[in-house]
Amino acid sequence: MQRIFALVFALLLAAASCLAADGKPVSYKSGDETVQGLLYTPSGKGPFPALVAIHEYWGLNDWVKQQASKLADQGYVTLAVDLYRGKVATTPEMAHEIMRGVPEDRAKRDLHAAVEFLKAQPNVKKDRIGSIGWCMGGGYALDVALQEPDLAASVINYGHLATDPEALKKINASILGIFGGQDHGITPGDVHRFEQDLKQFGKKVDIKIYDNAGHAFENPNNKDGYRADDAADAWKRTVEFLAMTLKK
Repeated sequence: MQRIFALVFALLLAAASCLAADGKPVSYKSGDETVQGLLYTPSGKGPFPALVAIHEYWGLNDWVKQQASKLADQGYVTLAVDLYRGKVATTPEMAHEIMRGVPEDRAKRDLHAAVEFLKAQPNVKKDRIGSIGWCMGGGYALDVALQEPDLAASVINYGHLATDPEALKKINASILGIFGGQDHGITPGDVHRFEQDLKQFGKKVDIKIYDNAGHAFENPNNKDGYRADDAADAWKRTVEFLAMTLKK
């Protein structure tokens, strides 16, 4: 009986591996620089909707690559950007140091270049491009919506929020915001104000606050703060939101 269970488990593992999209290294121009990223492409024939996936303050590590692969398995050409130019942090101190060293204008230029790169791909639907990010990347996912008027959707996973009314008025993308009620950096009060401002300007916004979750609760590498049930629900909401906004 144990051998049968082991065989079934091996078959399930092999099936999951077959489904997982692999990332292909790509290069593209960002201003005068050439930057790199990983491109994950769904199986089958396109054209497909697409996503710019933006890493946490750790950098483009294995967990973010896994998220990009999962998004490709959902039917999205997914470009995992590398705002750190190849650096990946292994400690919080290192992550803070690298993050502080990224010029904001360079990061936004890189993100614009990522959107333009996706638009240039023959298998991408040009009017069905979105952004998604976590932690630092969640804030940058919002920045993409602020600077790209034709962006269709943006998923902000506990990222920094914008408060300038004139900036918020420029958003045309549908917004999904996922936050933790115990996050001391991005408080529920800040999130509610952000939601009210967007609704006041007639924007499409869906906000979910997980009352007992803190910052970065979706990442299992966050040993003290990971919440499996909330993370699973957040992923389900993300999949449904992207299907409604990018696959219609």
